Amino acid sequence: MTGQLQDDPGGDTSLALDRQFLHPRYWGTWVVIGLLRLTSLLPYAGRVFVGRIFGGGMFWLMGRRKHIARVNLRLCFPESSEAERARVVRDHFRSLGVAFIEMGAAWWVSDKRLEGLLEVDGLEHLTAALEQGRGAILLSAHFTCLEMALRLFCGVMTGYAIYRPQNNLLLDRIIKRARTRQSGQLFSRGDVRSMLGALKENKAVWYPPDQDYGRRHSVFVDFFGQPAATITTTSWFARLSGAPVVPFYFHRLPAYRGYKVVLRPPLGDFPSGDDVRDARTVNAVLESEVLKCVDQYLWVHRRFKTRPNDAENIYAS
Repeated sequence: MTGQLQDDPGGDTSLALDRQFLHPRYWGTWVVIGLLRLTSLLPYAGRVFVGRIFGGGMFWLMGRRKHIARVNLRLCFPESSEAERARVVRDHFRSLGVAFIEMGAAWWVSDKRLEGLLEVDGLEHLTAALEQGRGAILLSAHFTCLEMALRLFCGVMTGYAIYRPQNNLLLDRIIKRARTRQSGQLFSRGDVRSMLGALKENKAVWYPPDQDYGRRHSVFVDFFGQPAATITTTSWFARLSGAPVVPFYFHRLPAYRGYKVVLRPPLGDFPSGDDVRDARTVNAVLESEVLKCVDQYLWVHRRFKTRPNDAENIYAS
């Protein structure tokens, strides 16, 4: 890429001037950017309303992702009725729709227009953890309001974040620019040196270990009663850095009241020296948070794609 991420902190003008982004393959992305820019002008309630309608359309158009969500919920909540799980899937897609629309606000809306949208519960746990001087690992997960919650929380306390590069270079540039402007630093999931360096500087680092990254560095432990490939790097980072692990979760509040960030006390006896035990602890903490807002967890991810003993693909249609 020819543009400079840090030299142009505002607007998207330089993106248009970067010739590679004028290629027809990016035209669709520009349309999406325009839509997000337009909806970012709406008040919060308007964005939620439009997002729920958009999510209803996603429910009908994204058949593959809908199938994945149904499989995940059937595995995780077998005691629930088919009708109950179907309702959660519909609500989940509405939540995904809101997440898509609110990305524009997270990237471009001013701090003033976002005032009053965030409730924070348990900030004292993070403050106490940082007083130890070894940084803090914010043990988190992929809930649908991730983009906006991180934007708002960075107005309370600066933190660093793990970032997965996007295949679409234009979208990748926009997301990196917005998140760097808000949080100060991003690093990829495999950038161990940068993460340990941030912790050494006594920074809070957002780390979500709740997705299926394959067998490497993973152990199989239960997630809602299902064996899930769970990476052991949470305890590994904690062991190397000495940083406390502070559970950090967020969700969208009902009745257009905004967002809530919740921080829990640091995990006790963690790391324990037993990777399997630590992975169980991580998943158990995550389960308790998912149950508080089931429809807002990212069920369209293939959480159980890696199976013990190379079992069959449970997501096959």
